[in-house]
Amino acid sequence: MPRTTHLGACPLDCPDTCTWQLTVEDGRAVGIRGDRDHPFTRGALCGKVNRYLDVVNSPDRLVFPMVRVGPKGVGPSSFRRATWDEAVARVAAGLRASIERDGPQAILPYYFAGTMGHVQGWTMGPRLFAHLGASRLRTTICTAASGAALRSLYGRSVGFEPESIVDARLIVIWGANLLSTNLHQWPFVLEARARGAYVVAIDPLRTDTAARCDEHLAPLPGTDAALALGLMRHVLDVGAADREWLEAHTDGWSELAARLAEWPVERAAAECGLDVEVVRRLGDRIATTRPTAIRVGLGLQRHYGAGQAIRAICALPLVTGDFRYPGGGALCSTSGHHPVDEAPVVRPRDMPAPPARSINMSRLAAALTGEADPPITSLVVFNANPAATAPDQTRVHAGLRRDDLFTTVLEQRWTDTCDFADVVLPATMQPEHLDLISSYGHHYTTLNLPATRAPGEALPNTEIFRRIAAALGLDHPRLRDSDEELARQLLAGTPVTFEELRERTYARTTGVAVGSAPYAKGGFPTPNGRARLLDPMLARLGVDPLVGYTRPAEATDPALAERFPLVLLAPAGKFFMNSTFASQPWHSGRMGPPRLHLHPDDAAARGLADGDAVRVRNDRGSFLAAVAVDDATRPGVAFTYKAYWARLSPGRGNVNAVTAVRDADLGGAPTFHDNRVEVEPVPAELLTGEDR
Repeated sequence: MPRTTHLGACPLDCPDTCTWQLTVEDGRAVGIRGDRDHPFTRGALCGKVNRYLDVVNSPDRLVFPMVRVGPKGVGPSSFRRATWDEAVARVAAGLRASIERDGPQAILPYYFAGTMGHVQGWTMGPRLFAHLGASRLRTTICTAASGAALRSLYGRSVGFEPESIVDARLIVIWGANLLSTNLHQWPFVLEARARGAYVVAIDPLRTDTAARCDEHLAPLPGTDAALALGLMRHVLDVGAADREWLEAHTDGWSELAARLAEWPVERAAAECGLDVEVVRRLGDRIATTRPTAIRVGLGLQRHYGAGQAIRAICALPLVTGDFRYPGGGALCSTSGHHPVDEAPVVRPRDMPAPPARSINMSRLAAALTGEADPPITSLVVFNANPAATAPDQTRVHAGLRRDDLFTTVLEQRWTDTCDFADVVLPATMQPEHLDLISSYGHHYTTLNLPATRAPGEALPNTEIFRRIAAALGLDHPRLRDSDEELARQLLAGTPVTFEELRERTYARTTGVAVGSAPYAKGGFPTPNGRARLLDPMLARLGVDPLVGYTRPAEATDPALAERFPLVLLAPAGKFFMNSTFASQPWHSGRMGPPRLHLHPDDAAARGLADGDAVRVRNDRGSFLAAVAVDDATRPGVAFTYKAYWARLSPGRGNVNAVTAVRDADLGGAPTFHDNRVEVEPVPAELLTGEDR
């Protein structure tokens, strides 16, 4: 058979949304490379996706439906193969039983960014459950705090044009490990540096990115807003605040200026655990360098004061007037620039969608163990692996084990969550289905067309939901819309058509020109076009309406520190994408087994050496890891990489055994990094499985 080449889009939860070229032979993908013509990703693929076909063609793919015949929580041995008709009938029966007993709100769809595709991830499944009147999921687990903060400050999740960062003369990479999580932004940073830009990393950890910057500041976790306030105060003190631009394009400047009187550099440095001269020196750079670009990462929002942290950091370039210039301002996400709107596609005007309660996905542990009334008795999981990724893992697993909970999982391979399912349905992967993807790190939207055969009996999520709807006797025509029809509906409010994307694969859809300064003259997407340093709407939520600082719940708690003296962070690793690749031999081999990284002082204080086995614990639970002694962190701060599967980890638990169900100050976001623990040695056999 001749080989053919097909353009498509990476579906993973990453801001870069690479366009790739697949080489296909006899219906099977045999080669993958980046598309060199793409203006942002420029032909490179990350280390994870370079081996994506290992995952697509892996022998562990699910290829037929499975139904449970044994106890929950055991694994595949509790399941047998079923036909699609039998499996879908069983799903429909489980959903009907919940509706008849407790009403449709007893059903909870649980989904997130296993695919970022609008079609397979965010339309037909939510459409079906909205029509049923099921509980609506608040998709908070990643960007809820930053999204709420950016809506408050800028009106939407918008910022400087990312390709324009080449024009910046000072770049501050704040809480972002670009080389692991936003790789394709880094060449633009290097181009700016070649033109004379100075690059600063602000991160509690010395990441790969921080190590390659000109300067690295390591504040205490969760104190970012305090640092931003101190920097703004210094800018004000040296007369560098752009008062003309502030008066013309912001609301609340006078109130913020008054608050900054409380935040001299000395106070900010003390709160952040930084040398005052280091903070003052960075303040001088920011005060005197135009344009300054601040690229804000998502990890720093996972603590109790997350919303205020994002507001404060993104307020800094408002004070300096950096949005005047191409390459100046702040950027956390480009998602607010994209015109694709899922809401009218999920709930079309001609399709009834009864009112329903909402459930915060980050509170799944609580929702499954008593917080929800009526109780959740049917759970449908797709594009997510909550048994591995949701906080307070011990309670999550206890909830999933409930005898009265009927769980359906749509999945590509057997995950932790499948262990607790009643029915597991095999889903396709990106080369096998149609999807439409907008980036949250650049301004291009990409169409992905199916290029390969699905393995066995695997089906797209959309088709699975069509079959469930039919089995439930639902006959609304919107529940039969094809994937192409869904894509056309999503594109209806954009400047590009389905035909154009079918021809060119991707298009710039935001209306923001490359290299431009979109907010040079204001025009933020707020009702009056002005950025809001003071947002009265926040007072209704019990949040300080003025940009400020909210201390972390655990990280700065001295009483808790006596029992649990280490602050534990769980950043993203270079070869995992959330939990997507954690079962794959090449990816997990590159990551290695779970490790707890300790500063040499903390290891010595506990008599620990590199490679020692430890239990990491607090009142919520514990997990096992091997010690890695290095100076990538500061004393009192430990870290371990997230996303290891519990079922493949020593002790059958991961870092989420110690994370809390606690809402951040904005958005109902989780607080994964606001977490105190202690560490104790355990026998080495516990890590090898010899004595588990």
